[in-house]
Amino acid sequence: MHSPVQTTSRGQKPLLRLLPLAILGLAALPAHAELSDTIHPFVAATYTHDDNLLRLDDSIPNFFGPRGDSMRQLQVGALFERPIGRQVLSGHAKVSKVAFEHYDSFNYDGRDYLADWHWRIGSHLDGHAGLNYVQTLTPFNDYHSTERNLRIQRRSYGDINWLFHPSWRVHAGYERNRAEYDLSVQRFNNRTDTTTDAGIDFLASSSSRVGILLRHVRGVYELPRFSGGQLFDNGFEQDEINANVNWVFSGTTQFQLLGGYARRTHAALTSRDSNGPTGRATFIWSPATRLRLTFSGWRVYEAVEGNVVNNSLNKGASALASWDLTTKIMATARVQRERRDFNAASGAQLPPGASDSGNSLQAGLTYMPTEHSQISLNANRQRRTGSPLVGSGSYLANTISLNGSIQF
Repeated sequence: MHSPVQTTSRGQKPLLRLLPLAILGLAALPAHAELSDTIHPFVAATYTHDDNLLRLDDSIPNFFGPRGDSMRQLQVGALFERPIGRQVLSGHAKVSKVAFEHYDSFNYDGRDYLADWHWRIGSHLDGHAGLNYVQTLTPFNDYHSTERNLRIQRRSYGDINWLFHPSWRVHAGYERNRAEYDLSVQRFNNRTDTTTDAGIDFLASSSSRVGILLRHVRGVYELPRFSGGQLFDNGFEQDEINANVNWVFSGTTQFQLLGGYARRTHAALTSRDSNGPTGRATFIWSPATRLRLTFSGWRVYEAVEGNVVNNSLNKGASALASWDLTTKIMATARVQRERRDFNAASGAQLPPGASDSGNSLQAGLTYMPTEHSQISLNANRQRRTGSPLVGSGSYLANTISLNGSIQF
C-alpha cells in the first residue's frame, strides 16, 4: 500500500523558481581569506530536475502522479584538517535540507559526518582509524514508493602498515559498514558487512607498488527473509585473493588493479553459492596537459535494495574525460554500461533472463570564478533494460542540475 501524494503549497513555488538565480549569486560572491588554516566552512546550493524521479517502468504512466519533479538542496558544513605532531586529524561535517516541488513527502534533512585519524609511530608504522555517518534518501532504482525511505549508513574502519624494509610493506585492516532503512517494509534489507584483510606490497622506487591482498567479508542481515512459507537467513561470507597493483608508468599514465578470485557462500539456500574472478581495474591517462582520461572495468558483488533480490554480480565498464578549457572552465563527460546478474533472495531457480543492464551518459561544465567558489551545470541520461522477474523495470530518466558553492 502506498501513501497518498502530498503537494506543495503555491506559496513555496516562487522560492523554488528563484533558487537557480541564488546559485549563480552564491558562486559570484567575492573571495575572502580563509577563516582558519584548520577549519574551512562552506555553503552550497543545488537545483535539480528529474523527468522520472521514481524510476518507473516505461509501461507505467503516472503511477503515483507526475513522473518528474524538481528539488532544491541547501548544504552548509566545514572541512577540517589538523596536524598534531606527526599525526593528522581530518574530516568534514555537512548538513543539508532537501525539498521537492511536488513529492514533498520526500523532504528530508541530510547528514554527512567523517572523522579520520592518520597516525604514525616512528618511521615504519602508520595507519588510519575513522568513523563515518551518512543520512540520505534511498535511491529509487530498485524500490518505488511515495513514502519517504531514509537510509542511514555507519562506517568504522582501521588499518596498520609496517614498512619492515625500504621496498617491502605488510598491512592489515578492518572495516564495518551498517545500513539501516527508515521504511518498515524495507527493514529486511538492514545489514552489517564486516571486512578484514591482510597483504604484502613491493614498493618500487618509482612510487609504484605490487602486492597480494587476502580479504574476508561477512554479511549479516538484521531480519530473516520470509518466502515460500518459511523464514531463512540471508547472511553470506566471501573470501578473496587479490592482486593489489598501483603502477605509475609516468607522470601522465597510471594503472590500478584490485582483483583476483572470490568465493561467496550463504548461510541458507546454498544453491546461491558462487565463485569466480572479481575485481576492479582503472587506467588513467593524460595525453595532453589539460586533458585527463580514466577507463574502468569491474566484476563485483553488490547489495540490491529491492523486494525480490538482495544482491547481484555486477559487470561493467566506464570512460571519463576531463578537459580544462581555460584556467577557470572545465568540461567533463562520462559514459557507463553495467549488467547486473541477480541472485534470488527467495532461493528460486531464476531463468537466464533474471538480469538487467543499464547505460548512462553524463556531461558537465564547471566555472570557477574564484579560487574558493564554483558553478557547475550537469546533465545525465540513464537507460535501463530490466527484468520483471525480479522487479527490475525498464526505464529512461533524464536529469539536469545546477550547483553553486563557496568555501570561506
